[in-house]
Amino acid sequence: MSKLVTIYGGSGFVGRYVTQRMARQGWRVRVAVRRPNEALFVKPYGVVGQVEPVFCNIRDDDSVRAAMKSADAVINCVGILVEEGPNRFADVQSEGAARVARIAAEEGVGQLVQLSAIGADSASASVYSRTKAEGEGAVLEHFPRAVILRPSLIFGPEDAFFNRFAGIAQISPVLPVVGGDTRFQPVWVEDVAEAAMRAALGDAKPGVYELGGPEVKTFRELMTMMLEMIRRRRLTFNMPFWMARMQGSALDLGSRLTRGLLTNRLLTRDQVENLARDNVVSPHVRGFADLGIEPTPMATVLPEYLWRFRPSGQYSAITDSARNLR
Repeated sequence: MSKLVTIYGGSGFVGRYVTQRMARQGWRVRVAVRRPNEALFVKPYGVVGQVEPVFCNIRDDDSVRAAMKSADAVINCVGILVEEGPNRFADVQSEGAARVARIAAEEGVGQLVQLSAIGADSASASVYSRTKAEGEGAVLEHFPRAVILRPSLIFGPEDAFFNRFAGIAQISPVLPVVGGDTRFQPVWVEDVAEAAMRAALGDAKPGVYELGGPEVKTFRELMTMMLEMIRRRRLTFNMPFWMARMQGSALDLGSRLTRGLLTNRLLTRDQVENLARDNVVSPHVRGFADLGIEPTPMATVLPEYLWRFRPSGQYSAITDSARNLR
């Protein structure tokens, strides 16, 4: 019988690509998610019965253990960018990661892969970054031979970064940017999935790997590149950090006063703290090269899904050609 991998968060932005790759390797894939009925789209990633979404609440021991039963490998892709309802950073990214690692050790799982993030730091001003670091520490405590992947900003067709700002550029003459000089090393979601797959297959030494693409660019440079690709001219406004902190705090307060009915998805105070620090690979750490992966440049991927934000959408090339004939 083929081997079994449990992927927590296997229908999310990164998780779905990891699921596809593990299925192509012939593994049976158990996709552990909170809402299995909304993850049915993963079933065609393999042959009939190969990929199955199952219910799991990463905040509950019994739920995590049931989803992991008989698994040969475990990949934890669960993470949140905004606290919403009962899903708090500490519960999901710290205690949740610890729970997965502890139960994986108890169940005798062969390989454990934890998806973290560049910037994970127990001393960070950001709760997101602190809980990512706490989760890493707990994983290594319970499962010392685990592989931890720390990607920089991840881009891909479903990303919440380029798609979000390209959408704003469609309707607004101004693009607000917080931390215009903050540096990023964007990484393609398929490259991150490949790294997770190789780690799950046992082709990576235990430890921490930082994953960054071949280019380092500031936030402002990323916006300039994105605007060129969607063929729109917009003014980029670099919001000072003091102003962004005030705005984030006000939006957070509004969310608390409505008891979460109006979740702040625009700009949180915690996101502002993250944007104040560079998000690039540290020197002298393991990375893609140690996994035998050559990262993909942004220019080869972004046009494939940002074309829909162009003024003429899929017909932009035809429109430009016709304009040149006049």
